[in-house]
Amino acid sequence: MPFWAKDAKVAYNTINAKAETLSTSPAFREAFKRRRCLIPLDGFYEWQPLGAKTKQPFAVALKHGGLFAVAGLWDRWKDKSTGASLETYTVITTDPNELMEPFHNRMPVIVKPDDFERWMAPADPARLPVDLLRPYPQEEMAAWKVGNAVGNVRNNSPALIAPLEQGTLF
Repeated sequence: MPFWAKDAKVAYNTINAKAETLSTSPAFREAFKRRRCLIPLDGFYEWQPLGAKTKQPFAVALKHGGLFAVAGLWDRWKDKSTGASLETYTVITTDPNELMEPFHNRMPVIVKPDDFERWMAPADPARLPVDLLRPYPQEEMAAWKVGNAVGNVRNNSPALIAPLEQGTLF
C-alpha cells in the first residue's frame, strides 16, 4: 500500500511490482529508492493451465531445499479516517526463466545471499541495484506437481508440498 494512497482499495493493484517499471511507477518509485526488503520463503506455488477451466498446481523451490529470499518493497500507510497505520509489502516480479515459462509470464525476483546486503543497503538513487532484478537461474530451481488442496487457504499442512507423482521434478 503506497503511503500516498487515499484508501485501501489501492492494495488490490499493488500486490506485485514489475521490475521494469519500479523506477517510473508512482506506486513503487519512492519505495524502490528507500524501502527495499527481502521476503524469506522456502517455496511458492504456480498453476499451469491445462484447459479452459483446469489448472495443475506446482510447488516451486530451490534445488538445495533451503530458505531463499525474494525482492520486495515495503511501505507504511496511514488511514486518515481512523489514524491507524498499516505496514505492507509487495513482491517484485520479472520475466520468467525457462522453468517458470509454462506456468506464468512473470516470476518473483529471487535475490542470492551474496546480494542481500547490497539489496538492503541505502543507495544513491542514481545507483539503485537494478541489475539484481533478473530471472533466477533455472538450473538452480525445481518444480513438481502437487495436489489441488493448495488452492484452498483453509488447508495448511506439510502434505501440501508433497509430490503428486514420482518423477515429476523439473
